[in-house]
Amino acid sequence: GYLYYNTVRCDFNSSDLKDIEFIRSEYFNKLELTRFSSSLGKFVGYTEFGVKQAENWNKDPSVLAAWRAQKETYCKHNIEVD
Repeated sequence: GYLYYNTVRCDFNSSDLKDIEFIRSEYFNKLELTRFSSSLGKFVGYTEFGVKQAENWNKDPSVLAAWRAQKETYCKHNIEVD
């Protein structure tokens, strides 16, 4: 069989939002295909397929805006929790 999954994480250096990095990675059979990093503000591809996906997503301002907002939406909410 095949295994596809994604991970979402926040790397905290402090509780200040500017010191937090939001990262979302997509994997297929344990190989990372793409990653969105709030530090870069865009997607990066790590395979031939991932590079194509990243290029397509990076061309769409609404996709980038939605993922950039996740730093505050997802990570900021978890500051108090974690």
